[in-house]
Amino acid sequence: MSSTNRSMVRNEADYYRTPVIEIERFLIEFNKLYGYHLNYGNILDPCAGGDEEHTMSYPEAIKAYNNDITTIDIREDSRADIKADYLETDCFGKYDLIITNPPFCIALDIIKKALDDVKDGGLVVMLLRLNYYGSKDRKPFWNNFMPEHCFVHHKRIGFTDNGKTDSIEYCHMVWRKSYYPDYTKLKVI
Repeated sequence: MSSTNRSMVRNEADYYRTPVIEIERFLIEFNKLYGYHLNYGNILDPCAGGDEEHTMSYPEAIKAYNNDITTIDIREDSRADIKADYLETDCFGKYDLIITNPPFCIALDIIKKALDDVKDGGLVVMLLRLNYYGSKDRKPFWNNFMPEHCFVHHKRIGFTDNGKTDSIEYCHMVWRKSYYPDYTKLKVI
């Protein structure tokens, strides 16, 4: 997710820990619009992360609203409930809300699967680079699956333990299954 490693090899499994405080800031605004899904829904974090030294970021932030969250992660050292590749896991129709910071290199695959897996009317929320909108390869996807909302973080997010930020703005994109808006509503948080 981070572009801080442009000159170096990316972290294994493209894993970058999301600061819990940034998720909490987002959830305050998200709860105003989608409180039912957050407070009462069955939730999945398919790229949960966490390890011996770090909590799983989204479950940690979400527990203030809901403790019914299932976690999956491909990494063996993760704290996730299920150690598996989400892209190969059957989750169809089980969740009201799927929320995560996906590995950038397979983000579109994660988004597409989540949109297929979530219950009808359910929500998919992904933390992505704001410039994720800009891509010839993703344009066909945007033509058919424009997010309902985009919550842009006004402060740059640091994904490293030293707190350094990179030169990228990030946002939480929100899709509602079976809802196809012509444009995305934007909110700066």
